[in-house]
Amino acid sequence: MDNFSGRGESKRLGAVFEAHALDFLRRQRLRLVARNVSCRGGEIDLVMRDRDGSLVFVEVRARAGGRYGGAAASIGAHKRRRILLAARYFLATRGEGASACRFDVVVFEGRRLIWLRDAFREDGS
Repeated sequence: MDNFSGRGESKRLGAVFEAHALDFLRRQRLRLVARNVSCRGGEIDLVMRDRDGSLVFVEVRARAGGRYGGAAASIGAHKRRRILLAARYFLATRGEGASACRFDVVVFEGRRLIWLRDAFREDGS
């Protein structure tokens, strides 16, 4: 199995990796705005505010090994659409006057954390 866990453990381990990602991002001086934002058809793990005022939507992924391309490769077009949908929902309901937004990804490859700033954009790039 390429994931760290089987079905029963995935939620618990997901929360552990999200907590590690949150601690890391806070050390980078980002401020937590919301966790686990969900709407019909989408979810965002973390919403942060960067020092420049940008709203940062963060997806957290973990894989035990690099098989099938690893954790970063697991964020395909379908997953990006789900994140974008949840981001639009968040901005419409709690946007707090956000001027700029970006989409970051924090991946754990094995036990190594990798922060992909501005990993993708709404226009697909």
